[in-house]
Amino acid sequence: MTKILVEDREGNLHQLNADEGMTFMEIIRDAGLDIEAACGGCCACATCHIYINNEWLDKLPSIEEDEESMLDQAFHVRKESRLGCQLDYKNEYSGIKLKLAPK
Repeated sequence: MTKILVEDREGNLHQLNADEGMTFMEIIRDAGLDIEAACGGCCACATCHIYINNEWLDKLPSIEEDEESMLDQAFHVRKESRLGCQLDYKNEYSGIKLKLAPK
């Protein structure tokens, strides 16, 4: 099992176990952190909005049209914004640092 680092909205850093094939949203939700994920991962909301640490942006798959469309409706969007439900975790991402976007 590998790990990801997630900064919550209060600035606390959490080291979470991550299994390949789960989405970042599922990993964060299953760890009990405050991520709403209202649509359950269908890319129909932006409540799993996260920020990817800059050093990892180019290592992840490019954003697709559906995800970009949902982020267009989100608040606090930055260049490192992604939807956690649209990113499948791979073991090569072990050590990635994410931050929960404001609600």
